[in-house]
Amino acid sequence: MSLVERLRSGDARALPRIISLVERGGDAGQRALTELYPLTGRAHVVGITGPPGAGKSTLINALLGSIRGAGRRVAVIAVDPSSPVSGGAVLGDRIRMTERHADDGVFIRSMAARGRGGGLAAATAGVVHVLDAAGFDVILIETVGAGQDGVEIASLARTVVVLQVPGLGDGVQAIKAGMLEIGDILVVNKADRAGARDLGRTLRQAVMPIAANVTGQIPVLYTVAASGEGVDELWVEIERHRHDLIDSGRWDEKILTAARNEVLAGVRTEIERRLLASPHDVPAITAAIEAVASRRQTAGSAVRALIETMFQGKL
Repeated sequence: MSLVERLRSGDARALPRIISLVERGGDAGQRALTELYPLTGRAHVVGITGPPGAGKSTLINALLGSIRGAGRRVAVIAVDPSSPVSGGAVLGDRIRMTERHADDGVFIRSMAARGRGGGLAAATAGVVHVLDAAGFDVILIETVGAGQDGVEIASLARTVVVLQVPGLGDGVQAIKAGMLEIGDILVVNKADRAGARDLGRTLRQAVMPIAANVTGQIPVLYTVAASGEGVDELWVEIERHRHDLIDSGRWDEKILTAARNEVLAGVRTEIERRLLASPHDVPAITAAIEAVASRRQTAGSAVRALIETMFQGKL
């Protein structure tokens, strides 16, 4: 029996092995994804992002209790900064969530960003599909959350939760980074700190022009993840957003957006991989590099010419 067949028959031990195949990016992982893909599209993918120190891991750990209390199976993908030694995930998030490992309705996986911009590991989308096919109702994705890098989560999640905490520039940095523009729900975590309500008002004012362009208002909630305060209310808001997406037809729009960005990201990654592997095997690339090096052509002009040639010849 294949790993995919074992997973579909309910063998929980097959899940981490398939995820490892997908993370490695080889043919075996792609074959597994191809078999599982028709079973996907049902899970509610929720992105949790925000600056380092905002308490994302603590909030997710508390949120798991609310989700399980509602009878939902939940998976967590924690995209960690890469280990400086091995390139693997540092596993800090999984260490903080160890109390949940005995629950077979919870699955937690750390992934290494490996320096990739956007706060998402290159294989995150594939892992989401595997977890979706495995029957998890909710998939939480925690990003590295370093300013602008966290914005990429919007391309994959159906609901994006953006965390801020008092004392980190009262939301100004989030506004500059464009984080608020991707948020469906804003959360002031560590709300027992001084300045929490002022931060909430700042965020509410900042999102008013954004809210005018979307259905309904963008809520600003207050939580103290360490004690669980406000976490049940956050789960209710996440569920409300899911229902709003389905009722308005925007759920399908989100799926289309995610598919488009996944395809385009894959094209960029594959082109880069092939060019880095053998750039001198493509005469046009070699000529462009030499022209740029000799100052006969700018890099921008060379790239535009190459792209135009590629599209005219192949697409």
